Order: sequence, then C-alpha cells, then structure tokens
Amino acid sequence: MRIKLLLLIFTILTSFSISAQDEFTLVKEGEKAPNFSYELQNGSTKQLSDLKGKVVWINFFATWCGPCRKELPYLQKEVYEKYMDKENFELFIFGREHSWEEVTKFKTDNNYIMPFYPDLKREIFSKYAKQNIPPNFIIDQEGNIAVASIGFKEEEFKKIVDKVEEILKLDF
Repeated sequence: MRIKLLLLIFTILTSFSISAQDEFTLVKEGEKAPNFSYELQNGSTKQLSDLKGKVVWINFFATWCGPCRKELPYLQKEVYEKYMDKENFELFIFGREHSWEEVTKFKTDNNYIMPFYPDLKREIFSKYAKQNIPPNFIIDQEGNIAVASIGFKEEEFKKIVDKVEEILKLDF
C-alpha cells in the first residue's frame, strides 16, 4: 500500500513538473538547446554553439522582478563564486528587455561580480521561454537541455546546483 501511495505521489509531482515546463518553457529537458547570438560589452558577438563541451547555466531576470532579485544572490554565491574558475562552465544572466546600461547599473548597484548581458528585445528569451521569470536552463556538454526550471524556490535552486555538480563530475 505504501509503495502505491509513493508511486502516486511521484507521478503527480512529475506530472506537475512536466506540465509547468509545457506551460512556461519552449524547450524541454533532453532537447537540443536553441542556438543564439549574444553581445559582449565591447560590441562583438558570440554564439551559444561556441561553448560546446561546456556546461552552461542560462538565467533570465528583470530588475523589477521580486523572485529574480531574491534568486540573484544565490546565483552569485552558490554558482558563480563556486564555478567561475572552471574552464568547462559558463554562467549567463540575461536582462529580459534591458539594455547594457540597465544591466550594468543594476550589477554595480547590487555589488554583483557575475556576468550580466542584455536581451533588450527578448530575442534570446523567446527561444527558451514563453512568459514567466526567472527561468533557469542548464545545458550539458553536448548542447542538450539538462534542466528547465521556472520561478525561484530555494529547494528547487539547490536541486539545480546539485544537477550542475553531477554533470560537471562526469567531465572528469
């Protein structure tokens, strides 16, 4: 009886997670990550495909978004400071509908050292998500979506960090 109950609970929770992905994201776990170009502060551009072989964490935020503002300190401490020296890891924080000036000011005002990039016209966001922020996407070394998560909850964030750690360990 307990096993049936546990299976039922697991099925419900899994269904909710998949349903949330379907409702808010355009990409699903296991799919190839959509390629995109991003602008560096010096005006040059690069592409996601240039990072094949690396684990990539993509986060979208807005300066006015409460859950985003709550999540960013975790990204700084639990992700960027932990992995910033790893050659096989990249973190991208895109300011949805924000310019270079806006993301730079926000970064400075909040004493962040992690990399912020603009996504002024939602060109990158629209390849990955439909609406809600903050979404997080983890792309594995093969260029596949390993994690697609919407919103911020500390427990969920820890699970994403654990998944990144697991993927990075496979690299050694």
